[in-house]
Amino acid sequence: MDLDFTEEHEMLREMVRGVCVEYAPLDVVRALEDDEKGYPDELWKQLVELGLVGILVPEAYGGQAQTLLEAAIVYEEFGRALAPVPHFHSAVLCAGALVASGSEEQKQAWLPGIANGERILTPAWLEPRNGFGAKGVQMRAEADVDAFVLSGAKLHVNFARAADRLLVLARTGEGEEDVDLFLVDPRAQGVTCSQRLNLGSETTYRVDFDEVRVAAADRIGAPGSGWATWNTVMMDGIVLAAAQAAGGAKAALEMTIEYAKTREQFGKPIGAFQSISHYLADAATAIEGGSILVTEAAWARSMGKEVSILAPMAKLFMCHAYRDVTAMCQQVWGGVGFTIEYDIQLYFRRAKQLQISWWDDRYLAELVAAHELD
Repeated sequence: MDLDFTEEHEMLREMVRGVCVEYAPLDVVRALEDDEKGYPDELWKQLVELGLVGILVPEAYGGQAQTLLEAAIVYEEFGRALAPVPHFHSAVLCAGALVASGSEEQKQAWLPGIANGERILTPAWLEPRNGFGAKGVQMRAEADVDAFVLSGAKLHVNFARAADRLLVLARTGEGEEDVDLFLVDPRAQGVTCSQRLNLGSETTYRVDFDEVRVAAADRIGAPGSGWATWNTVMMDGIVLAAAQAAGGAKAALEMTIEYAKTREQFGKPIGAFQSISHYLADAATAIEGGSILVTEAAWARSMGKEVSILAPMAKLFMCHAYRDVTAMCQQVWGGVGFTIEYDIQLYFRRAKQLQISWWDDRYLAELVAAHELD
């Protein structure tokens, strides 16, 4: 059993880290908190030029056709830098849905633009007072001749104002999974985007749909297949979210260890006190264990193996560890750790936001429990 990354993998890691250090330092991250657009053009341009935006897009559509293992390395570095980019939403989830179920015309129309960064798509999925499962999609898409009419509201739609299209999940039948995917122009008549604030200070919107007409040609996949497609794409997504959590946790711990070595109390560094050093040791252990689980899930997916249990486990464990590690780090920093002038709070807030996004702990635990009990 070989747990080492290849030389090419390490080169990829160094490249992404270098780009993030240069184009997404924490002062840039701070400047883009709650920004209407939400991402820096220079960073996005660099990711495009390096082929990282289209890392999972097939070569036939201008992408790099890499595996989820390479993407997980990229996402660990995104998490380390708190990189504010729409990569996850556009190049992972929406591109994944198009690759899995889109028509050839839809793939030709959208995938090359996603891969070269000129087109940004984002999912419109979650709804007010509804859950993460298929039953949580209650917004209706009513058939009307050669179109569908959408009415309802979506929450937590990231980068909605910057998006060329929204990937909207809407109900088309009475069965639990009778859900379809639609490409909707956020500037279409009847669509209203209202910016909202969240714990991670991400760029997120509420999107209201008031009898919005969508052409039948803009439905992705066969009728009623939308939830199956979305569920499959989310399995890849949560592995990368877990990798992002691993990177953020590592950066937060490194930052805190350095502080514990230099901050003195009672004539010696606070890291010399057992109460502090043991907290740091526990955090390092949790991160190492979670990182191995994330890597196993990404590797299994890249080998074409089943990840319906590994993927939920990876996000459940790693996002929980990220949140706990950053909470401990803030305590080590003391009172200043909770002030906006210090960077550790950036990681703490984003850790919790990531934990409750893209399937929260409760939904993930239900998936794992169902697998074990069934």
